[in-house]
Amino acid sequence: MSSNPDELRDEGRRLFRDGSMNEAIEHLQRALDGYNERKDSLMAAEMMNDIGVIHRIDGRLEQAAEMLEQAREAFAQAGDRSREAQTLGNLAPLYKKQGNTERAIATFTQAADVFAELKDHDREGEILMSRGQLQFDSGKRQDGMVSYESGLKMISNPNMNQRVALFFLKLRKIFLGN
Repeated sequence: MSSNPDELRDEGRRLFRDGSMNEAIEHLQRALDGYNERKDSLMAAEMMNDIGVIHRIDGRLEQAAEMLEQAREAFAQAGDRSREAQTLGNLAPLYKKQGNTERAIATFTQAADVFAELKDHDREGEILMSRGQLQFDSGKRQDGMVSYESGLKMISNPNMNQRVALFFLKLRKIFLGN
């Protein structure tokens, strides 16, 4: 097996896509160790983010929180606002799984604000849509619809479901005038 962190990263991500979560974590952890040896803090943080996401998906919430929070801090220290916001976007669903909906909404808001600063409107839109879905599901239906619609309108290349939603928004405007 390779000891090259880039190859380990690529194999770990492939294993993740194939659903081999534990093997993916092993490869990504070895890549993390390699990046730490190289003193490549950004790639090390990226590996922490990836490992954290896998832990979150597998329900290992404490390990996920630890990895994702470390990754967010490393990106913040490096001044990589885009990756920091991406990690915030990965932390928000974790907070929801932990039962802290308000913290999840606040974290989505923080991520959206960073993407807005960076003028990355597609990612801002995706985050706002996720926040809107969470708000709607938690009983804040009006806030959720506003967030979701705001985000949806920011997506530059909407997928089929998003195009359908945009179509219905246009119909609403035609019939209701708002």
